[in-house]
Amino acid sequence: MWKYILKRVLYAILTLWALATITFFIMRLLPGDPFIGTKALTESAHAAMNAKYGLDKPVIVQYFMFMGNLLKGDMGLSTHYNRPVNTIIAQAFPYSFDLGIRSLIFAVIGGVFCGSIAALYRGTWADTATMIIAIIGVSIPSFIMGALMQYFISLKLGAAVAGTAFEFLKLPVIGYVTEKHKILPALALGFGSLATLSRLTRTSMLDVLGQDYIKTAKAKGLSQMAITWKHALRNALLPVVTVLGPITASVLTGAFVVENIFNIPGMGKFFVQSIQVRDYSMIAGTTVFYGAFLVVATLLVDIAYGIIDPRIRLAKKG
Repeated sequence: MWKYILKRVLYAILTLWALATITFFIMRLLPGDPFIGTKALTESAHAAMNAKYGLDKPVIVQYFMFMGNLLKGDMGLSTHYNRPVNTIIAQAFPYSFDLGIRSLIFAVIGGVFCGSIAALYRGTWADTATMIIAIIGVSIPSFIMGALMQYFISLKLGAAVAGTAFEFLKLPVIGYVTEKHKILPALALGFGSLATLSRLTRTSMLDVLGQDYIKTAKAKGLSQMAITWKHALRNALLPVVTVLGPITASVLTGAFVVENIFNIPGMGKFFVQSIQVRDYSMIAGTTVFYGAFLVVATLLVDIAYGIIDPRIRLAKKG
């Protein structure tokens, strides 16, 4: 198991190196530089700004400087905000992380629950309702879901319950201050993942419930609760754990747009704006940072997969 983990760590380092290298050279393929189009700069001032940020050096020299700083944990100075990228990430990432964690918890718990109910009560109204929710979640992007929630839940429902005993149901339209502010963004961001996980859980549960060992457990007189929790659900969760890595990536990338819709001071607005103004350091820093975050998340998913199913540990050992 440890040999497998070390190998995965090595692959993770190579992946991050490739990601940083590709990001660096793709940015340099863009025409111009971050200061092109800045009318307030004279020609001499423009040259001075390029020299300040090292953009006057050959590309290969810039690359080795970039990689050297990256190895030291220094992601450079933002040309647009004139602040260290590390500082910007340290201030903005907690908001994005908090939103992502809330969305993942909502998606995983809701998806596993809905999928399990749909499988246990196959062909009933509960199964039909769950699948309708899943189809809606898969079909509607998170940013449209967020706008719909703002209109129907925050505005329409909020106006309907204003001044009544149900005024506690009124949720803010934008912002990320109180717990109420965090409900709609998390629901909007996690709804699509919930739909995917519910469909996957349902399919996996139906397959497991048809296995011989489930029939044996029923023949022994075990209760439906014991069969579901001790035998069926654990094995049905293996495919769910497998897709947690891509689900995490989907939630984090989707957060960029959702953060803008709900005016959340996360990394989304910095990343989007850095692309518009060709802020090389900010683009590379956020890309590598998220890449490292997702690589670690995928590694943890692989380890969790081996913990859930002992057969995988034995196979790796062999």
